[in-house]
Amino acid sequence: MTRPETMTATETILRARDDQSAPARPVRRRARRSWSDIAFAVWGVAVMLFLFLPIIVIVIYSFNTGRLLVSWDGFGLDAFATILEKPAIQNAVRVSLITALFAAVIATALGTLAGIAMARHPGKWTWWFLGLLLLVSVTPEIVDAVALLPFMVFLGQDLGLSMFNDGIVRLSVGSSLFATAVVSYIVRARLVGQDANLEEASADLYAKPLTTFRRVTLALAMPAVLAGFLLAFTLSLDNTVVAAFVQVSGTTPWPVYVLSAVRSGLRPEIAAVSTIMLLLTLVAFALVALVLKRAGDSATQIARTMTGG
Repeated sequence: MTRPETMTATETILRARDDQSAPARPVRRRARRSWSDIAFAVWGVAVMLFLFLPIIVIVIYSFNTGRLLVSWDGFGLDAFATILEKPAIQNAVRVSLITALFAAVIATALGTLAGIAMARHPGKWTWWFLGLLLLVSVTPEIVDAVALLPFMVFLGQDLGLSMFNDGIVRLSVGSSLFATAVVSYIVRARLVGQDANLEEASADLYAKPLTTFRRVTLALAMPAVLAGFLLAFTLSLDNTVVAAFVQVSGTTPWPVYVLSAVRSGLRPEIAAVSTIMLLLTLVAFALVALVLKRAGDSATQIARTMTGG
């Protein structure tokens, strides 16, 4: 009758010994943040507000029901409804979207080939070519615009190439310059870190060069190609300076329309279309990140690919 009680007492003694022999768990104390950490956090918030507060303001004012953008009368969707009532706004948005699409196609085709060539056939010429691409990237847009206008006139009138008298063609070619350099950076960054064993294996199996390029090389670079296409599309939407120089009558893109609307006073529908453009840009960047993530890239690799690093 006393055995269960004896066993219980023994277990109690053994547990007490285990508790005494076990090392005491350190008490976690919340580390106090230094003044430098707090200062950097405050500075980071201030920088974010400096960057995004104007965008937030324009999005809020796109719901203004007033006659002018700067005078707030109330909250509503009148500005978005006005877009459907003004053919000039619809035409400007249509021209911008078509131009951005054609420019993205041109930039993707040229930039993909350039990026693959730099990644798979490196040499001294690569650094010279990268220098030229960097020159295109850092050249002020006003310089590109002043150079493109007489060049387009020369092609369209002196050489008789009538396609360069078309406004869509001019805008597409002008907008694709900077975007081509961006796509080249992205595709090169994608392929330069990948081994060429798969392409060599395809050649060893007697595959034709075009087949190897289409099924192996292009397949490896496809996430970067799609990312470059989407980025080229978004970059071509707001090429204001070049578009203002090379446009022709009847093909006024949206940035130039906004620039001319400033003279008569900005209206809420300008902010409404800008909000829609912002949403399109965010969707494009989200698709870029999704494509690269589905390809197996980490967050660091996604940032590296999108910046061409």
